[in-house]
Amino acid sequence: MRGVVAVAVLIGAATAAAGAASEAVAQQAKLPVVLIETTAGVITAEVDTVRAPVSGANFLRYVDAGAYDGGRFHRTVRMDNQPRDSVKIEVIQGGARQAPDRLRLPAIELERTSVTGLKHLDGTLSMARAGPNTATTDFFICIGPQPALDFAGKRNADGQGFAAFGRVLAGMEVVRAIQQSAAEAQRLNPPVTITRIARRQGGA
Repeated sequence: MRGVVAVAVLIGAATAAAGAASEAVAQQAKLPVVLIETTAGVITAEVDTVRAPVSGANFLRYVDAGAYDGGRFHRTVRMDNQPRDSVKIEVIQGGARQAPDRLRLPAIELERTSVTGLKHLDGTLSMARAGPNTATTDFFICIGPQPALDFAGKRNADGQGFAAFGRVLAGMEVVRAIQQSAAEAQRLNPPVTITRIARRQGGA
């Protein structure tokens, strides 16, 4: 029995060490920084292309193509507008410009937080999705820690969680203002326009 416990402890220690090493690599890397310019203010965010390479690259492809310019934050999820959900969350959700000529790339594979080591914390950017491997342009920003959105979380019945890929560096007051904007159920009315999302000058 002691041998089993010892092995479990060693495995746990190795997992923790791997996670710490991954975080250290990400912190040392010059990660891309974007400015999310909206009619409510500017949100500065870091895109973690080291630990979430698929989701990060997907988001930046749309950014570089100007797909979010003229997009919108269209959804707010607050504690008071989820009457049918037993597991409640707090996020705002935005997406690309809706136009006949909008860029359409294939949906991406779900990068589970159990693999990336990222968590849904206050200010985390993450990909919105329906089923696994369906994320395209829509993303959300967490208000407060949202562990129910991590792998094995209870918000989604499939238990696979969502793909965290970045974090807000500045502008959480803008995020909170958008969350508290006028809405009909969870639909922002009017939506908050994303004038553009662009890489910060001098960013990676």
